[in-house]
Amino acid sequence: MFWIGEFSRIAQVSGRLLRFYDELGLLSPAFTEPQTGYRYYSAQQLPRLNRILVLKELGLSLEQIARRPRSSRPFRRS
Repeated sequence: MFWIGEFSRIAQVSGRLLRFYDELGLLSPAFTEPQTGYRYYSAQQLPRLNRILVLKELGLSLEQIARRPRSSRPFRRS
């Protein structure tokens, strides 16, 4: 587990962006310490964050991204 500052440095995004994505329900911390409110993220959340960032870069709105399924395989071949 990484606290929000560590995770933001690894992912090269701001802690503010992670808090915003949490507010929107796009990427919630893996664990939040009830007494302190500290947010912790896991390495397994990096692919989800990267997917959000790529979809945003491709022009999807955050609302559209939020509606996408959260599977580990975002695209299926026919």
